Amino acid sequence: MNITYFGHSCFDVEINGKHILFDPFITPNELAKHIDINTVKADYILISHGHFDHIADAVAIANRTGAKVVSNYEIITWLTKQGVTNSHPMNIGGTWKFDFGSVKCVAAVHSSTLPDGTNGGNPMGFIIESSAGNFYYAGDTALTYDMKLIGDYHKIDFSLLPIGDNFTMVVESAITATDFINCKKVIGMHYDTFGFIKIDKQDAIKKFAAAGGELILFEIGETKSIKK
Repeated sequence: MNITYFGHSCFDVEINGKHILFDPFITPNELAKHIDINTVKADYILISHGHFDHIADAVAIANRTGAKVVSNYEIITWLTKQGVTNSHPMNIGGTWKFDFGSVKCVAAVHSSTLPDGTNGGNPMGFIIESSAGNFYYAGDTALTYDMKLIGDYHKIDFSLLPIGDNFTMVVESAITATDFINCKKVIGMHYDTFGFIKIDKQDAIKKFAAAGGELILFEIGETKSIKK
């Protein structure tokens, strides 16, 4: 799979020629000001929760590309009112097969309010399974023992985990999460964007390595190939 990082928690994962865009927050992110959202590809947009730093560019990108937006019922209802016409509502525990593979919604321990203050429903993460490989996109979450269920019932090739602390897991909690999900290859997200979540990147990489894991960090705009 080819993965492109657009900053914060926004990634484009290309699976069998389809572009799956996660949590689009690009335009308001000062660290991503060199990214033109009009060049961002999307066949699907997956949104983990309603906070501004995960949904800011969703309407603009969805309307330009015609991408199908996948999220919880409350967020899809809100996006429909913003003019998004191609969507698929889901909720925690549900699985649906799309043309690139399947999406399973899993619990995330966080909060979720939409930019206008309305209810964003329950936050969630996603397990993506496809012929190109399987991965877990955690969204914004604390460490939770429910993650063991992912390791027990799914073969995960790599995961995308928040590591910025303060609002989500700290690096050490993310390392524990790798034991729960039985996957040591991690792409870090939700760090450095704001003062509250700045990290020492080299120290984080060393801590993962010391625990027998691999922490992969991208430059914004960078594309890497991740193999299962």
